[in-house]
Amino acid sequence: MRILSIQSSVAFGYAGNSAAVFPLQRLGHEVVAVHTVHFSHHTGYGATQGPMHTPAEVAAVLDGVAELGVLPTVDAVLSGYLGDPEMGAVVLSAVEAVKAANPDAVYCCDPVMGDVGSGFFVRAGIPEFFRDAVVPHTDVLTPNQFELEFLVGRSVATLESVLEAADALRARGPRVVLVTSVLHPDIPGDSLDTVVVTAEGAWALTTPILPIATAGTGDLTAALFLAHLSSGPEVALARTVASVYAVLEATAASGSYELELIASQEAIAQPPAGLTVRRLR
Repeated sequence: MRILSIQSSVAFGYAGNSAAVFPLQRLGHEVVAVHTVHFSHHTGYGATQGPMHTPAEVAAVLDGVAELGVLPTVDAVLSGYLGDPEMGAVVLSAVEAVKAANPDAVYCCDPVMGDVGSGFFVRAGIPEFFRDAVVPHTDVLTPNQFELEFLVGRSVATLESVLEAADALRARGPRVVLVTSVLHPDIPGDSLDTVVVTAEGAWALTTPILPIATAGTGDLTAALFLAHLSSGPEVALARTVASVYAVLEATAASGSYELELIASQEAIAQPPAGLTVRRLR
């Protein structure tokens, strides 16, 4: 599969394309990586150095790629953090161009906006842009529970409400909704669920919460889920969570603030067995 990944990039550490490209390549996929920013490091360290590319600059890179005639060979577009709504318009234009060249291409969007505890951490207007402009054009959407609540405009506190919210999103565009970091009363308090919902069914996988704080986990999750989705949503869920959890375990063991992607690359290439997916409907 050839994937056009339009995301941020960092020189040190793992976030955006820096967290997504290597895992995709390790799984055997070709990646056309277009960077929206190229920072020295992710913002978890504080102030960064490096350029934030303008929408026009990113559009020019995408135009150059299109001029090579490769868009008909692009099987999927992946996007994540947006610096501003204008960048979002550039991403949607790229999706439109790819789908015009290859109608079977898939658009997977990680609608990065915020999280429980931290709230929103993006510029004003971006959440609304995701909700109103991006969702209708996606095939695969990967919000966390906080982002899901914003996208549907209501609290999502039970597993049933997660399914209802995912169905509401699917009615507006995406065929597949993967919800990460789901907390609800039906699992132990030291665990979380990852849930996938499609027209064919819904599945969940529970994992313990590890005592670490890292950047790039959502970027890694979206990339792996897209990479595995051709095997079906249930298999994609199992493989994605198994690999991500293995990476997080290695990260916790190392004491690193950065994802241990290189040390865990075999767990990316061959997701460990042992986690149990349960069918919800």
